Amino acid sequence: MSVIVAGAGPTGLLLAGDLAAAGVPVTVLEKREEEVSNLSRAFGVHARTLELLDARGLADELVPTGQVIGELRLFGSIPFDITRLPSRFPFLLVTPQYEVEKLLLKRAHDLGVVFRYGTEVTGLRQDDDGVTVTTSSGEFRASYVVGADGVRSAVRDAVGLPFPGRVLIRSVILADVKLVEEPELTVRVHGGGGAFGFIAPFGDAYWRIGGWDRANRDLPDDAPVEFEELRSITERAFGTDYGMHSPRWLGRFHSDERQAPSYRTGRVLLAGDAAHQHSPAGGQGMNTGLQDAANLSWKLAAAVHGWGPAALLDSYHDERHPVGKAVLRSSGLNLRLAMARNPAEVALRFVRTQVVKRVPAVSRAAIGEITGVGYGYPALPGAHLLVGKRTPDHALASGRLYEALRAGKFVFVLPQGIEADGAPGQVVTAHWPDGQRDALLVRPDGYTAWAADSPDVSEIESAAQAWTGTRN
Repeated sequence: MSVIVAGAGPTGLLLAGDLAAAGVPVTVLEKREEEVSNLSRAFGVHARTLELLDARGLADELVPTGQVIGELRLFGSIPFDITRLPSRFPFLLVTPQYEVEKLLLKRAHDLGVVFRYGTEVTGLRQDDDGVTVTTSSGEFRASYVVGADGVRSAVRDAVGLPFPGRVLIRSVILADVKLVEEPELTVRVHGGGGAFGFIAPFGDAYWRIGGWDRANRDLPDDAPVEFEELRSITERAFGTDYGMHSPRWLGRFHSDERQAPSYRTGRVLLAGDAAHQHSPAGGQGMNTGLQDAANLSWKLAAAVHGWGPAALLDSYHDERHPVGKAVLRSSGLNLRLAMARNPAEVALRFVRTQVVKRVPAVSRAAIGEITGVGYGYPALPGAHLLVGKRTPDHALASGRLYEALRAGKFVFVLPQGIEADGAPGQVVTAHWPDGQRDALLVRPDGYTAWAADSPDVSEIESAAQAWTGTRN
């Protein structure tokens, strides 16, 4: 049984690599002719995404490609200090999207993923045994298909799923430039003079500059971009253009707020921009897609291999759709506040600024949303308080939890002296350092599936049986 992934962007590449690592034959269909885009589009990798890349042995290789940022500054006065995050990665990594793609592409190739470039999906049909995908290069057959093919997803269209929403903002300019007067190493968003802009450092002498001008708000994406237009926007938004020069690329785009009502239709699933599209505020688009892929990959592998509970694949939509909706809401609000002009919007921005600055719980929640570490999944009534929560990278008697997750399996973290009984199946066993008596069953995507404060062996075996159909 095999899987077809449509789309070779970051979401599709992570998903394909995970499936191949789990022993699932994977073919990636990509309409582009080249392997990696030369545009830097997305530019920020948040803490939760870095944790998931760490669980695949990739984070330490990615971090040196960019600039580590410990503070986000929105609307000129809201500082989000992310250096205190309870994570091995208490920062935002500013690095071009193509650096992420290069790492994920190499991993996918090394694991045996088959790529078909210049192959555009034109239709598909499902039956009880699988899916037949029609493309510009012929037909392909698989047990499941995942549409990771972006906002104009041909897979989503082929299964008849709508993509409701609206255009949030038009004619946003993006560019990578050098600056004579370099600002502090923060990611900043600010508005003023009928414009708003954002700045982020790449760490290679270039800075990502973005801007929007109310006077030119209806220009189409293909309208020419003049460097002087960006300079003017930046000066009005920040009070200076920082002496910007030497752009390596310029582009114009629009941003929509959209979300598919379902992430699964039979044997076809959606992930990344094919499932949701957000405002660029907060830099959460690529991150949300990568987190979709991490949630889906092990569940899809379980379905293909036949060991997962019947409802496991349905839980992908149940868990990720609310997260996509929350990102849509929070990023959209951030962008609206950045564009605030009328007195009510300006007052709301002031109130939000004061609340975030003065109420630590609100600030922590906002940082958790932006970085992804604050999202969790629903748990059944009566479950342990940790169930459904992101599991931190605990120190173990041997190594770290996220090193143990690199096996792509569940990880049981048990008190010392309690051993697994029999073949491990889909479960890796690790132990706490001396003294801890609780137990965790951690899912392959780094969330707690089961926990107990003082477990016995029968409880451990029952948990393994419930989640993997095996006895640990």
